[in-house]
Amino acid sequence: MPYSKIPNWTPERGLEVLTFGLGGETFALEAGIVQEILDVQPITRVPGADPLAAAVINFRGRIVPLADLRGSFGMEAHATTADSRIIVIELELDGDPTLIGLAADRVNEVTVLHAGDAEEAPVIGIRWPREHVRCLVRRAGDVVVLPDLPHLFARLTGRADDPVTLH
Repeated sequence: MPYSKIPNWTPERGLEVLTFGLGGETFALEAGIVQEILDVQPITRVPGADPLAAAVINFRGRIVPLADLRGSFGMEAHATTADSRIIVIELELDGDPTLIGLAADRVNEVTVLHAGDAEEAPVIGIRWPREHVRCLVRRAGDVVVLPDLPHLFARLTGRADDPVTLH
């Protein structure tokens, strides 16, 4: 059951998520980890940083890494538009709550996904690395991708074998 990879998501209990667009696909994040949605703001590139988080932003006086999932999902870079947003989330990395900004082409809505609509990413037939996807969810004729953020960001801490939790 792919929904079992996500804490507190059971067939009886839906998963509240924020959906957003990236590279023509619809992604979703557990609503509980979303701290704020920002308009695009000035960013500072960090030379030599991993392409997943190669810039930082100023979020309420704090320096927060800005991650762009496009590279991890084999998508081309995309110029910002009037619909572009930064979704600030909080993940627990190395035991510490960590704020991370995620670049999004657009933010859609907060909705509830049903566990019965969730499926494992297929072994073949997707263009992304399977380990970057926690599960796929069918919704209104579309497929929503739940990215495996703990896996993606564990790579940046150099502790890819250690579990990272969503906070």
